[in-house]
Amino acid sequence: MARKKSSNGVTIIDVAEEAGVSYSTVSRVVNNKSYVKPDTRAKVMGAMTRLGYQANLQARSLAGGRSNVIGLLVVDLTTQYVGEIIRGIDEILTANQYELMLYTTHRRKTKESAYVNMMARGLADGLLIVLPRDPEAYLTSLRERDFPYVLIDQFGIDDSDLTVTAANREGGYAATRHLIELGHRRIAIITGWMDMIAARHRLEGYRAALADYHIEYDEALVYEGDFSQPCGFHGANHLLDLASPPTAIFASSDLIAMGVMDAARGRGIKIPTDLSLIGFDDIPMSAVLIPQLTTVRQPLDEMGRRATQILLDLIQKPEAKQTSVVLATELILRESTAPPRPDMA
Repeated sequence: MARKKSSNGVTIIDVAEEAGVSYSTVSRVVNNKSYVKPDTRAKVMGAMTRLGYQANLQARSLAGGRSNVIGLLVVDLTTQYVGEIIRGIDEILTANQYELMLYTTHRRKTKESAYVNMMARGLADGLLIVLPRDPEAYLTSLRERDFPYVLIDQFGIDDSDLTVTAANREGGYAATRHLIELGHRRIAIITGWMDMIAARHRLEGYRAALADYHIEYDEALVYEGDFSQPCGFHGANHLLDLASPPTAIFASSDLIAMGVMDAARGRGIKIPTDLSLIGFDDIPMSAVLIPQLTTVRQPLDEMGRRATQILLDLIQKPEAKQTSVVLATELILRESTAPPRPDMA
């Protein structure tokens, strides 16, 4: 068996041993021959980076003009939110015979910049970035190099940055209006990362709905979170300990809502009898929770598809004008919201 070497003498078998996968799996990643699971690809690419094997990928790009690889940066792989976006991305890449190079940043700014710069140096033909934390550090450089990229669920630093987002402000408004029209007046919100435009827009929608229905905005009912289930748990406990606790909570993600459910269950609070709850995202899990979660659907897989198609069009037809996309959100009514009890209204 030939031991394919990179310029520093590292073999493909060395990479396989480092990544804990088979030789054939590494070969598929290197040669883009067939589908490889995103987490397996991440292991292999991480091993290549550590061992310095990436030179062969760059050489292939130089020899053929393109690598037929699209880079993807995500926060992590632990949520259905990311999984749904990747599902849409993979659908378009597979149809166009492109492969996916996946990196997880875990919200670390240095990792984000390092991975972007590495992929832009020949490892990939273009880049998709989901919820970037520090785009100011590299977007200007990518533009100056004419390197194609599209941001997903986040705005850029310039009007020329191409983005695919959801109508978060409208979704936040719809969620809050639904609770108001059920009769709730003490409505709390647990936000996502406030350095993310999506979290800020959902909060803006919440505030706008309160204003339109002449309900006073109360900062005590706003808990700043990070889109995660633990923050939903801690946020709910904080809000429910208030002297005048909320009768409803708008969770800025379905994961936050799941944390709220955990906190309510631990206190013997029944949803929606004692507390109404609404989420945001409509990840698949939200439909099988008990009770099923009322939520705001953002079309995550469609966001992945649209962003990927825009990126491929940028690569294949660089002279054609592309535009950013804002996809509609939709209120999905299920079991977790109801009018407040008469003694709570």
